[in-house]
Amino acid sequence: MEIFTLPEYFAPEKKSSVQVHDYKTRQECSKQMVKLQQHVFSFLQAGHKEVITGQASFSIHTDQFLLMKSGHCLMTEKLSGDENYRSILFFFSDELVQEIIQSHSWNPSSEQETTRVWPLRYDPFINTFVKSLLDLNRSSAHIQSRVLKIKLEELILYLADTQGQAFLSLFHNTADDQNRHFLQVVENNKLNKLSLKELAFLAHVSVSTFKREFEKHFHESPSKWFHDQRLEYSAYLLKSKRKRPSDIFQEVGYESLSNFIQAFKAKFGITPKQYQMD
Repeated sequence: MEIFTLPEYFAPEKKSSVQVHDYKTRQECSKQMVKLQQHVFSFLQAGHKEVITGQASFSIHTDQFLLMKSGHCLMTEKLSGDENYRSILFFFSDELVQEIIQSHSWNPSSEQETTRVWPLRYDPFINTFVKSLLDLNRSSAHIQSRVLKIKLEELILYLADTQGQAFLSLFHNTADDQNRHFLQVVENNKLNKLSLKELAFLAHVSVSTFKREFEKHFHESPSKWFHDQRLEYSAYLLKSKRKRPSDIFQEVGYESLSNFIQAFKAKFGITPKQYQMD
């Protein structure tokens, strides 16, 4: 599977600390591997967007936009009716946002950082702000570079005032604890039906390293562990949520009800129905 590196993909020759791209497409994609070289505000305008990171999963429609930290993620883009998928992407470097944070004497806490993506809702100010970004795209590159830096500070100031400064924790720079990040990827995606290649990408390691690290931490193969986790979750849905087997087999990663029943019986010794009535 191809890895898309952004914003380089949109402008290979353009090296800038801040830039805007009006991204439109008629082609849907599912769990595309994306490497973000810079932080980005993704202002969704049309369609549906899903993002999976090592920490969490997010799904938004056009009433929301995302602030995403640089790094690896899996991205799904879906069309809505006959419209193009469209997102206004506002990229900015870590150096630039750190300058803004320091200039206002903010001190984002590393303890608050639980995700690399922050979903936000549109309001009249944000709608006007996005329009101003599009208007700037008609200006010269020199004007864009200078004014976009001011626009970034304007946006961060507005969000700090309306949302509080908690979102700034995304930009707290700490040395990555590889073991902690690896375990976050596994635990937070144990119910997502991701391939080993996708999991390894989120963990920033090769597939062979992912397998080796996984067996070191969990003492069994990834395929068996994830298989058992989905079956344990199905047991919870059956017993605690009183859901029917026919309602959950796809949710826990099975293509057919018969395959789910067979796998469940192999693990628990009884059928899902019997387990639910026990």
